[in-house]
Amino acid sequence: MWENQFKETVNHLRAKHLLRRLTAIDSVSSASVTIHGEKRLSFCSNNYLGLANHPKLKAAAIEAVQIWGVGTGASRLVSGNIRLYGALEEKIAAMKSCEKALVFNSGYTANVGILSALIKENDLVLFDRLNHASLIDGVKLSCSAASAGGKLRVYRHKDMKQLQLLLSQRPAHQKAMIVTDGIFSMDGDIAPLAEIVALADQYDAIIYLDDAHATGVLGPTGKGTSEHFHLHSDRIIQMGTLSKALGGFGGFVAGSDLLISYLINKARSLLYTTALPPSVLATAIAALALTEEEPVHREKLWINTNHFRKDVMALGYNTCGSETPIVPLLIGEADVAVTFSKRLMEEGIYIPAIRPPTVKNGQSRLRVTLMATHTKEQVDVLILKLKEIGSQLGVI
Repeated sequence: MWENQFKETVNHLRAKHLLRRLTAIDSVSSASVTIHGEKRLSFCSNNYLGLANHPKLKAAAIEAVQIWGVGTGASRLVSGNIRLYGALEEKIAAMKSCEKALVFNSGYTANVGILSALIKENDLVLFDRLNHASLIDGVKLSCSAASAGGKLRVYRHKDMKQLQLLLSQRPAHQKAMIVTDGIFSMDGDIAPLAEIVALADQYDAIIYLDDAHATGVLGPTGKGTSEHFHLHSDRIIQMGTLSKALGGFGGFVAGSDLLISYLINKARSLLYTTALPPSVLATAIAALALTEEEPVHREKLWINTNHFRKDVMALGYNTCGSETPIVPLLIGEADVAVTFSKRLMEEGIYIPAIRPPTVKNGQSRLRVTLMATHTKEQVDVLILKLKEIGSQLGVI
């Protein structure tokens, strides 16, 4: 019976060009990957600053293994809270201009654990329609319980008029939380945080800001969306990851001392999981130091981003309003996107097709992500192949 269910689902996905498979990566360099023994340019990694291969991060990881070993052996509340955690959390709090920070095992577990701990019965949750999957899961987990769930209202993407209407209609006694990405992971655009903060001030709401793709990328010094808008508000709870621009692994939240104390006691995804390996913590500390000491990585990232976006828009691609190193190329139907991806692979370029349910039907795309370590010549090769294949498939 179970096997029949699995077979039916797999066959259905295959027929719709939606069946996913794992691609084995043989090796990774700063801007390319080796697949089945052949090197291909990679334009699909979230390693925006190219730090995942940086010698200083590798050295920090090796030193941590030599000093601390390869694992912590227990949750943070038992015996896994090694001193590297404190050093890392101090650096995160300073970067985010907050009193305290708390590190989780991943961005996903951070969102699920934090949101389920914060949202209580009858709280109003206002949610941007294009928020990331882990935010969706965290909010659904919090709002689904019949007896204790919050009230979820989804507003149109970046629609501040609808957000204001929803806030204005809530009862005076009801707590409200606005949940938004800083950079939206599929379209690459930026949340209108200044307007969101103004509404939060007006209607006494708090803001849960997922800065996963913005940390290390946005702002004059890479501190994220708040710095990008020159904002500081105690209403903002800042979540982020150590696994994208910072090149390593893990998630975090930054806010008040009281918030962090509360989450240490109530966030189940922190309480009931083994602490991160020492090498991961040491790598993150080194990455944060590097973003301060060597701004050239972020500067190069934006040079590549602006060059690529300008040229592909001139070719006629719809980039979905991208403002960041995430530059989607809207294709449309899933089968065309898959064909486009395969053609690029044949030309030595690795960009998997993004298809439903990650995006809506008819919104399949190639999600191009630029890195600081891409050379201009590599970016130009991609642009040339996008022109050739896009024309042949009738996409442009």
